[in-house]
Amino acid sequence: MAEKDDLGRAGEDCAAEYLERKGYKVLARNWRGERGEIDLVVARGQSLVFVEVKTRRTELFGHPLEAIGILKLRRIWRLAWQWCAAHPAEAKGRSVRVDAVGITGVDNLSAKIEHLEDLR
Repeated sequence: MAEKDDLGRAGEDCAAEYLERKGYKVLARNWRGERGEIDLVVARGQSLVFVEVKTRRTELFGHPLEAIGILKLRRIWRLAWQWCAAHPAEAKGRSVRVDAVGITGVDNLSAKIEHLEDLR
């Protein structure tokens, strides 16, 4: 596995742990739709949240959340609706939103975590 893939997987693990500590339940990880992948699908209360995770070792080449542009956001929304259609029981009656988690650092203990809610 490539080093960047290891970093990405570690970032997703860190984000999942962070969200679980905040009261979210992880419903799916790395769900593949027709045109891409959703990193995390989580739920809390009546909210169903599709989470894009971006991880960087440092901010030397920019903040991790800067990597989420309008095209990426549109793709995530399309995938979110595909997930809802594929999982109607989990989606029924819930509000839907897209969040992003940016992680800077190499280990879960010292990583800087930023969570942006309700990206549009």
